[in-house]
Amino acid sequence: MSRDAKARMDKGKIVSFIPTGEYYFKKGIKAYHRRDFLKAKKYLGRALQLEPGEPMIACQLAIVSTELGEFEHSNRLLHLILEDLDHEMVECHYFLANNYAHMGFFKDAYHHTVTYLQMDPDGDFTEDAEELLELLAFEEDVVEDELYQQDDLIIKQEQARDLLETGYFPKAIELLKEVVEEYPEYWSAYNNLALAYFYLGKTEKAEAILDEVLERNPGNLHALCNKMVFAYYQGQTEFVNQMLESLMKIQPLLSEQKFKLGTSFALVGEYEQAFLWLKKLYKTGFDGDSPFYYWLSYSAHYTGHENFAKAIWKKLIELNPEKEGNEPWLADQDQVNGFEDLSGSIFQKLESDYVEERLFALFLTSVSSKKEEIITSKRLFQNHKFTTLEKEYISLIRSGKTSATADAQEIAELFYETYQPIGTVEAGLYLMLFSVFVEVSKAGIRLKNKRAWAGAVEYVWHKLRSEKVSQQDVAKRYAISPATIGKYVKLVNEFLN
Repeated sequence: MSRDAKARMDKGKIVSFIPTGEYYFKKGIKAYHRRDFLKAKKYLGRALQLEPGEPMIACQLAIVSTELGEFEHSNRLLHLILEDLDHEMVECHYFLANNYAHMGFFKDAYHHTVTYLQMDPDGDFTEDAEELLELLAFEEDVVEDELYQQDDLIIKQEQARDLLETGYFPKAIELLKEVVEEYPEYWSAYNNLALAYFYLGKTEKAEAILDEVLERNPGNLHALCNKMVFAYYQGQTEFVNQMLESLMKIQPLLSEQKFKLGTSFALVGEYEQAFLWLKKLYKTGFDGDSPFYYWLSYSAHYTGHENFAKAIWKKLIELNPEKEGNEPWLADQDQVNGFEDLSGSIFQKLESDYVEERLFALFLTSVSSKKEEIITSKRLFQNHKFTTLEKEYISLIRSGKTSATADAQEIAELFYETYQPIGTVEAGLYLMLFSVFVEVSKAGIRLKNKRAWAGAVEYVWHKLRSEKVSQQDVAKRYAISPATIGKYVKLVNEFLN
């Protein structure tokens, strides 16, 4: 090595190179001009990560997403710019109009085209926007029909959401199937359809729908979150951990994405991550609905922010008074309508080796103030002891889907009018009913005359406990004849033996 070279090395300094958002933005623009859209998306995405508040980067990424046919992703970015980053960047309205036109959402396309022309009548895209407007209004009748269809989509979407929230899953499925048939790239409907199938216990069908979404729309955050939640409820711990590792790296831009990520973390018990995202939304003034406040309160409670959790719960009760009694700090209390559960909780009964006890536990669930938490719990989905009877009973409780279990439920409800709260003594009556129901089901017989079966089971229960009761007394209580009671008592004894 020469002396001069050594001198230069001694004097030189090693300068670390830290790429900036501008660096990746320029690389993205070069790739875009070469029409290498995948590389452009990669570089611009990295630029936006480094400078998330820069509208020019977000806009260019939206344009690249359009070129790749990722219209929904492009729209999310364009709305982000107009709503949060730079509302004066009016060309975004023209880009939105183009995207919505490609997607077939002509009402939205028309709205954004007119908005652009009003806000920038001499803009760079004025001529193109006017041509688009002519195209959209080419046949007035057709356009009006399309606008009507868009209104119809909004109505159906709201109806489906209401049906899901109230547990009418079969009706929600019927409606959502119509939506995805009419709008094959409306991914939100697919995700809700998967949820409906999952809640009905059709897990394979639900998984297949999510796989289809991710194949046709890679990286769909809602589908990824749903896959993690489904796996959690099915006890697939290793897969859940893999999904958590991936999802924890995501930095969503839109409020709805942050909400989905936060609630999904809460559902799988990752309350630290849930609180991180939901609290961020809360700080930005996010105007959430009751599920938002519900999970924010739960995640706050389980991360030690007790006062904040209680303040948020008050907001929830104002929106949804029915949630009173479901406070997270009461979640560990195991009191279900006064039932003296000496052998354990409802969940322990659900995991019993005896089918009649599992059916009894499902009835207790149906009358419990904790029904929602139990029926959507991980432990329920992981229970491998359930027979067809329990699965049908769960569908009945969740969605009202009728089956032979509805007969047993109605008879149990007749008992519940008199025998509640349910103590260990009264539990015997219900267990006898479900024992008879199991045997009757094996014989392929329906419990059609509910009052007669109820009266007969109750009479036999009293007699086995050596209590003085006459068939006439029981018949009077259930408004049937003593002869009918006598006939059904024989049937009850037959099946019990």
